[in-house]
Amino acid sequence: MDVVFTHCAGLDVHKKTVMACRATPDPSGQQLDGIMEVKVFSTMTAQLLELSDWLGEAGVTQVAMESTGEYWKPVYNILEGNFQILLVNAAHVKNVPGRKTDKADAQWLAKLLRYGLLQGSFIPPAGQRDLRDLTRYRMKLVRERSSEVNRVQGVLERANIKLASVATDVLGVSGRAILAALIAGEADPAMMAELAKGRLRSKIPELEQALRGLVREHHRRLLAMQLAHIDFLDEQIEALNAEIRGLLEELSQGEPPEEPAGPGAASERSPEPSATPLSFTQAIPLLDSIPGVDQKGAELLVAEWGTDMGCFGTDSRLAAWSGVAPGNNESGGKQRSGKTRKGNQVVRTGLTQMAHAAARSRGTYLSALYHRLAARRGKKRAIMAVAHSIVVSAFHMLSRNQPYQELGANYFDRHRPQQLVDRLARRLERLGYRVTLEPVPNAA
Repeated sequence: MDVVFTHCAGLDVHKKTVMACRATPDPSGQQLDGIMEVKVFSTMTAQLLELSDWLGEAGVTQVAMESTGEYWKPVYNILEGNFQILLVNAAHVKNVPGRKTDKADAQWLAKLLRYGLLQGSFIPPAGQRDLRDLTRYRMKLVRERSSEVNRVQGVLERANIKLASVATDVLGVSGRAILAALIAGEADPAMMAELAKGRLRSKIPELEQALRGLVREHHRRLLAMQLAHIDFLDEQIEALNAEIRGLLEELSQGEPPEEPAGPGAASERSPEPSATPLSFTQAIPLLDSIPGVDQKGAELLVAEWGTDMGCFGTDSRLAAWSGVAPGNNESGGKQRSGKTRKGNQVVRTGLTQMAHAAARSRGTYLSALYHRLAARRGKKRAIMAVAHSIVVSAFHMLSRNQPYQELGANYFDRHRPQQLVDRLARRLERLGYRVTLEPVPNAA
């Protein structure tokens, strides 16, 4: 089968330079791979604009480049909209060891692109990328706030104040009032214990014992700075929440975005009937109905995935891209380690937190799934299985515009009732009882 030659280019992107190779057809037909011209550009904006003009002069329509950290993004910003860009995983396009140079890498990328051997990574539209930046930054600030709360607890321990042993939340209403009194120089445990509110007042004697410590001026200064930092982080997180809500509304009111390039090919899409993708504001309450997924978790998933599941094709591809699917490593008929792929680290971290929350929910299928697997496979594998189930549910909910359907905590018992009956009968027989099984009419 003849290959139709397309004007294409391969870019080997680094921190300071871009090695570009453009491939154009050879009029004489002597060079099957075409005429390959290589040129080096700086990553400064002026040089990147020259790169865009240099590619456009040759009629280049497709560009392939490796996803090297953050360095590909400035190049992508300049070329986006003028060329069809394929951002490829560097591990998928490795050159032959011993023959690797920047020039050879650029030519290799152009050659692979020409023959259609490259698969582009999922790059969402610009508006969704902005939303992704906000949700990722919010995750970092929440993580930093948690670390600062731990530092406050560390200072209290060093000052012999055992507030966390009595109060559930050191930075709750009662905790903040007690900490403010400590910073102000109060030293009487009885006076500080009287600042307790709500149910904590039933523990005033324990509080008095916990607040008897060796607080020095050094500890007070540290606590004051740390609480000020926590208040600042709270303000920043609230500001980010407002920004995210505003951007979600803006994206929902705009025109439906073009279908982004993704890991799922058009021929491998789900056979389910396609529908108009949900807006961002419609998708968030839908995902929020999944046990373990709250408002912020739903915003994170929407920012990372979008609402059009067609670019992923199947739920298996989405789970693998999210980093919650087991990997395949088979050679010579031997199945090696099925270690989970890295995937999207941000989504994987968020899904792990959601899976922990779902495992603690009561009377849900996800909680039953966790406890069923944790006993046999361990807690970590069980958490990953719950995260995988959340992804599969979210994929079909967004694809079909259907709410979450709770299967119930007794789903596995109802799914294979005879297996449960046999297992319980064997346990009774081991205890010395003779079991006669008779079905009960009209049993639930």
